Amino acid sequence: MKILNSPKNNARVIIIQKLYGKFFNNDEKIDFPKHRFKKFIKDIVFGTIERNEILVDELDKNLGDSFNLDNLDKLFQVILKSATYELLYKPNVSINIIIKEYLNASNFFLDDSQTKYLNALLDNVAKKIRSSNA
Repeated sequence: MKILNSPKNNARVIIIQKLYGKFFNNDEKIDFPKHRFKKFIKDIVFGTIERNEILVDELDKNLGDSFNLDNLDKLFQVILKSATYELLYKPNVSINIIIKEYLNASNFFLDDSQTKYLNALLDNVAKKIRSSNA
């Protein structure tokens, strides 16, 4: 019996792990597990890596002057970048789904207070990005 609430089955958990490995462990090669959303996972991972500078600029612009991405926990940086990528380049996916999926994935890595803070950040960024692209 498969457990659906396993991190191995969560596409965003895999995305976070792959990006963390690339950005902070300098993983040269990124291997993707067999997964029913493998194409989606690869698209988000490679898109986030390729557009890293654009994503950092978007986050800086939308989170304000007092906010510094580099001061955030590395995991937060990865989640914010990949979620921002989806908000910018996956317009068919609703804000609520993107935020919910990243919050669910973050439960494997973060405690409740951190997840609430992440929720506030994601909500703030999502509203600004999607309203300016509308």
